[in-house]
Amino acid sequence: MLRYTSSLNGKLGSRLAARGPSSSQRWHGSVSSEAAAAAEPDMPLSQTPVLRSLTRTGTPLRMLILGAPGAGKGTQSARIRQAFDVAAISSGDVLRRNIAEQTAAGRQAAAAVASGRLVSDDVIVELIHSELDRIPGNWLLDGFPRNQAQAQALDAMLAAAGQPLNAVVNLQVPEAAILQRVVERYVHVASGRVYNLTYNPPKVAGRDDVTGEPLEHRPDDNPDAFRCRLAQYHELTEPLLDYYAQRGVLTSFAGDTSDVIFPQFYDFLDRRFV
Repeated sequence: MLRYTSSLNGKLGSRLAARGPSSSQRWHGSVSSEAAAAAEPDMPLSQTPVLRSLTRTGTPLRMLILGAPGAGKGTQSARIRQAFDVAAISSGDVLRRNIAEQTAAGRQAAAAVASGRLVSDDVIVELIHSELDRIPGNWLLDGFPRNQAQAQALDAMLAAAGQPLNAVVNLQVPEAAILQRVVERYVHVASGRVYNLTYNPPKVAGRDDVTGEPLEHRPDDNPDAFRCRLAQYHELTEPLLDYYAQRGVLTSFAGDTSDVIFPQFYDFLDRRFV
């Protein structure tokens, strides 16, 4: 397993300088796994950064992002997509969309949620399978798998397609830092944009930067609920670190904030892409 703790390196700095301040500022804006591009006005064509899409091996990137609840997986996903041509799949977004669209799997999921049951592994795997089938190039997956049974189902699915995982990234953030982040987190529900009162506050208190609509504080973004979610993560998802380390695809990045972790993540991908 590889582990990075480096700060912003020279190569990233030179790329940011070449792209100008508008590009680097975008990486520190209000972002989410679903709608990062909507977080700012359209730029003139001449200023739009060219996304890097080709890997050095020619094999598309197939990557998972793991980490405790509130570790910043969605934020990292959105920042990556502003530099690299990578499709981001959030299992939570996929689940909510299928429920809203009332697909067959979505109806099964809705029935489970309505009755207070967990959505079954079979339904989640089916939804992710359908999503991946539509992506021919690079992709990253956030929020799935959550346990070893789902990990094995994903491996079998990808092996059948001849497209095994080639990267798994784990975000290591101290629990105290995550707790503070979660308690101060506010969300624009319609877009998924996420704000933090300390390091990423909205321009107008309580209002989304883009639409001006009210922000919401999730009911489970409180210390007691967070500790319950964290306990579930330790029990079910943390064992996946050993699972993927044994397969030689796990890399971990450590830091208290997303701004500390992102340069490490960028450097990792910079060496994989042309």
